Amino acid sequence: MGREQTLAGRLLAEHLVAGRLEPGTEIGLRVDQTLTQDATGTLVMQELEALGLDRARTELSVQYVDHNLLQADEKNAEDHAYLRSACRRFGLWFSKAGNGVSHPTHMERFGVPGKSLAGSDSHTCAAGALGMLAVGVGGLEVALAIAGEPLYLRMPEIWGVRLCSELPPWVSAKDVVLEMLRRHGVSGGRHRIIEYHGPGLACLSAMDRHVLANMGAELGATATVFPADEAIRAFLRAEGREHDFRDLRAGRDASYDIEDEIDLSTVEPLVAKPSSPGNVVPVREVSGTPVGQVVIGSSANPGFRDFAVAAATVRGRQTADSVSFDVNPTSRQILVELARSGHLTDLVAAGARVHQAGCLGCIGMGQAPAPGTNSLRTFPRNFPGRSGTADDSVWLCSPETAAVSALTGVLTDPRDYATVHHLAHPRVSGPARSAADPRVFTTPLPEDEALREELVKGPNVAGLPDFDPLPDEIEGPVLLKAGDDVSTDEISPAGARALPYRSNIPKLAEFTFTRIDEDYPERAADSPAHFVVAGENYGQGSSREHAAITARYLGLRVVLARSFARIHWQNLVNFGVLPLEFAEPADSEKIRRDDVLSVSGLRRLAETGEFTVRNQTRGEEYRTRHQLSPRQVDVLLAGGRIPQLARALH
Repeated sequence: MGREQTLAGRLLAEHLVAGRLEPGTEIGLRVDQTLTQDATGTLVMQELEALGLDRARTELSVQYVDHNLLQADEKNAEDHAYLRSACRRFGLWFSKAGNGVSHPTHMERFGVPGKSLAGSDSHTCAAGALGMLAVGVGGLEVALAIAGEPLYLRMPEIWGVRLCSELPPWVSAKDVVLEMLRRHGVSGGRHRIIEYHGPGLACLSAMDRHVLANMGAELGATATVFPADEAIRAFLRAEGREHDFRDLRAGRDASYDIEDEIDLSTVEPLVAKPSSPGNVVPVREVSGTPVGQVVIGSSANPGFRDFAVAAATVRGRQTADSVSFDVNPTSRQILVELARSGHLTDLVAAGARVHQAGCLGCIGMGQAPAPGTNSLRTFPRNFPGRSGTADDSVWLCSPETAAVSALTGVLTDPRDYATVHHLAHPRVSGPARSAADPRVFTTPLPEDEALREELVKGPNVAGLPDFDPLPDEIEGPVLLKAGDDVSTDEISPAGARALPYRSNIPKLAEFTFTRIDEDYPERAADSPAHFVVAGENYGQGSSREHAAITARYLGLRVVLARSFARIHWQNLVNFGVLPLEFAEPADSEKIRRDDVLSVSGLRRLAETGEFTVRNQTRGEEYRTRHQLSPRQVDVLLAGGRIPQLARALH
């Protein structure tokens, strides 16, 4: 009974509609709320059309516009108009451009302890800060949840992380999650729910907890859960929503599948070096490294406190003339609060460039650094090229480290700066009453009006491609050979060049894998059925299902990898791409690009979990396996979830 006494176990049990809570087995969960953002939401709305949905069947579903805010031409504005009309048609809330990043904004306005949330963004897990069961998944999974279908997952292990003591001056929540990444790397949380508990929680506010929950995605975790305690009650009270509070904590007899402990008093300022969130070292180890850009904000450090600490640190000072100091507000509400408190004035007076509220630089939509320049950011990710600069050098840190480094022009441990300049660590907290204004959100139309709503589609909103069933035999070349930790940013790039085509699969496909091999799309056109071979943790990072759809559109039928990241693994299945794992990991090193591979007997996926892949070029054979549930096998054999549903309807 110990696992059931954990908070994660309790939330899973309350939402379980299929399967058993045994790690490794498939379970189905009832979804109370959904979250979509504009980089993934247009496909979700197209999928709702394909499903023939009349109206959302969740308790609450919200569409945010927070990623593609730059309007260099008409494409993003057209998609925003389409999203608004789709929300009106299907009964979703709509958050317009400028309202803020989905995760902190959802936490401010809609998050409720004890509820489940499925979001088409990998950082949806941030809502676990409120005591929610929040999971990032592909867009099609969200579309199905909106249509009233369960969310299917592999039952994770529950990883208890006990926090004790309290944080020292100039150390904050970002350093704690960087310590988790230093210890466990970017795949340490795969197939796990992280549950933080212990006396150390007393020094972490709701938004501090958001930082840790958000970057659970960087650990590869399915979700992150915190108790809903007095800190959460205070947060909801400030938002005018204390009536949504529900006290939720682990039971006295809770025991965890895996256990860890962090003594907060021993945590020091940390930084993730380029180009992985798991490449973590103490700031003092790299002190003195020149920086040309410092950016604060994003969903990883979204709270009022994160900006206010930086503002108090730079107050009355000037940032180094070699540094572009960028402030990326995370919500309209926080921007208003910073203005009212005077912190915004302090930032601007110190040399800050203030941008609109949204994801922006975090997704490579503006704020791209100069090549050869170190960019220091409070963001969650620093995958190669994600910033919008092909040969970038992005470092991840806390607001404290960011602020003092902006002043010095070099990476600086904030404790050392404070000692030299006799600077006390700013102690700030959010306003007792937030600047929330619910009028900035568009409420769902009544059902009778919604059914008459016409969808507004610009020429850049193309239809979803048709995919054929999985054949019994596949033969083709290896068009791409990749290493470990390939991210979805490297498969289907974000940024200002590619993301405006997120609703146009044929056009977006032209960018597929170009950060690894710029000739891949052209070679795929000449060889439609092909393989990709990769190492560990293939498909880490963003939940964007474009990384599966565009590769499938170009003819990808099988990915052979040592292991897969959870969300991308499911996205591949949803769009008819077979994910196979090497039984002998060393076999991945034997295969070369352009080798011709073949695998047969695939229509027997339900009967066997193992297949032999033949290398026709080298005369070798490799044992592989899949870990698909019977439900996923049916999806894959049909060629994907949408073809499967279409056949069921006819």
